[in-house]
Amino acid sequence: MAEKKTAAKATTAKAKKPAAAAKAQPRLKALYNNELKAKLMKELGLKNINQVPELKKVVVSSGVGKKREDKKFTETVTLTLAKITGQAPTSRLAKKSIATFKIRKGMGAPVGYLVTLRNDKMYEFVDRLINIALPHVRDFHGVSRVAFDAQGNYNLGLKEQTVFPEITFEDAAALHGLEITFIIKNGSKEGSLKLLELFGMPFEREVK
Repeated sequence: MAEKKTAAKATTAKAKKPAAAAKAQPRLKALYNNELKAKLMKELGLKNINQVPELKKVVVSSGVGKKREDKKFTETVTLTLAKITGQAPTSRLAKKSIATFKIRKGMGAPVGYLVTLRNDKMYEFVDRLINIALPHVRDFHGVSRVAFDAQGNYNLGLKEQTVFPEITFEDAAALHGLEITFIIKNGSKEGSLKLLELFGMPFEREVK
């Protein structure tokens, strides 16, 4: 009988234990789901919500080129990518042989490193890029409006990693560039541009 009472108390205690709070959505993700989807559908004249442009993944990469054998430089690149994305980068081997640089296809030291971001990490990174990193670019006049491919994916290049607040003075000892690629589902040059504009991407002014 005593055992039954103890079990009943344990069950009651579990039932009274408050449920864990639901994880809050990243700001841009919530904005997209709650407001931008409907707005894009209307502005682009789409008939189906499933046709609306949607950010699927962001690839952040950096090539090391001639410095691929420089351990300190490659360590700086991998550290940069890990710090600004919150995810460990993967290495890339050469896709073709280049005799001038003594590079053989698929062999030797990596020629670059990349991180692929999806879901919450992707939205958090894009928010920090637009609102914190890009405003710190020296002599900034906006990003290109024409760097879209035929599928509506967008490419953005940065000359230095120091625009991100996560990068310390020590991390900036070896400067390097970054390439950021936005992979957009249902994208087109017009639709993807509108999506990124609504996210707050500071595009350069149109020349009329």
